[in-house]
Amino acid sequence: MTDVQTASATHPAPGVLSRIFRTEQDGAPGDGHEQVVLCHDRSSGLKAIIAIHSTALGPALGGTRFFPYVTEEEALEDALRLSRGMSYKNALAGLDLGGGKAVIIGDPNADKNEAMLRAYGRFVESLRGRYITACDVGTYVQDMDVIARETAFVTGRSPEQGGAGDSSILTAFGVFQGMRATARARWGQPTLRGRRVGVSGVGKVGHYLVGHLVADGAHVVVTDVSEAAVNRVRAAHPDVEVVADTAALLAAGLDVYAPCALGGALDDHTVGALGAAGTAVVCGAANNQLAHPGVEKDLADRGILYAPDYLVNSGGVIQVADEIQGFNFERAKNKATKIFDTTLEIFTRATADGVPPAVAADRLAEKRMREISSLRTILLPGTRAN
Repeated sequence: MTDVQTASATHPAPGVLSRIFRTEQDGAPGDGHEQVVLCHDRSSGLKAIIAIHSTALGPALGGTRFFPYVTEEEALEDALRLSRGMSYKNALAGLDLGGGKAVIIGDPNADKNEAMLRAYGRFVESLRGRYITACDVGTYVQDMDVIARETAFVTGRSPEQGGAGDSSILTAFGVFQGMRATARARWGQPTLRGRRVGVSGVGKVGHYLVGHLVADGAHVVVTDVSEAAVNRVRAAHPDVEVVADTAALLAAGLDVYAPCALGGALDDHTVGALGAAGTAVVCGAANNQLAHPGVEKDLADRGILYAPDYLVNSGGVIQVADEIQGFNFERAKNKATKIFDTTLEIFTRATADGVPPAVAADRLAEKRMREISSLRTILLPGTRAN
């Protein structure tokens, strides 16, 4: 195991390193990373990065992404971006948990094996609870069970192992609650009935979201690069419309666009296409949807109501966080239901402050991190002052 602070085994670019240590001038907690760890196990072939963004609210919780990154620098950039998002997501969800994320470099379909996952679990264990892992793109409940053979700091395990199971269930439920809130804010009623909703990506989360939308009376249009994923949705919901690709989806006359695949879905071209097609709402499950700063303002300027991704997709982390204290699905679902109210609060704050919803969400998350982290100045018996 190698800390980036003391070594540079992958020779990350100076710009990437500066991001790790960077803090905002206003001193807002959650900016800059506390710790980044490079993990390399030669015998299993493991190459992984664990990024702990903030422990202001508690141990850093975030999933492990298994993905065939082209370069180590690309993997590091993703870990930094995703871990920061987890700090804000956990804060806004009201969890007493900080933000972290891990990435494993490789093709999950070809490279993943028991030895690699167990080696990774040992690296997680070495952090002694500063980081708690869970599922993400390319990792599944069964993988968490394997990782758990080497560390106690893992969630999203199978119900047979006392875990919460597939976190996609409450992720989709939470996105649906956020979408109901956007419908309330935009059209006056908390329902998608009669609305044309486009879902880009119907894999882990998207296919559950489609089920909620169909049950609510929406007309659903989907696309996915995986034919198997599309066929699964078609089998369950024969009336769902399928289009060839995302470009076709954007031009399909949508009321709501739901990006549910990988990040960066909202760039200048996409926002322009949504504006030209008259789309009123963007609300989806994908992490880090905004491709670059300024996209949130472009959406607002075009009259498109954007529900911040880390707000509405927090149902999954709420689910796996509940596992830490002994999982109870109904308790976790009740917490995820509150995403509806928080989304409406963000829209109200955004209007009052004259800022896009993404800015209002950041401010509220930063406020909670700042206020709770200040409690560390209160010395408890048997502890040391920080």
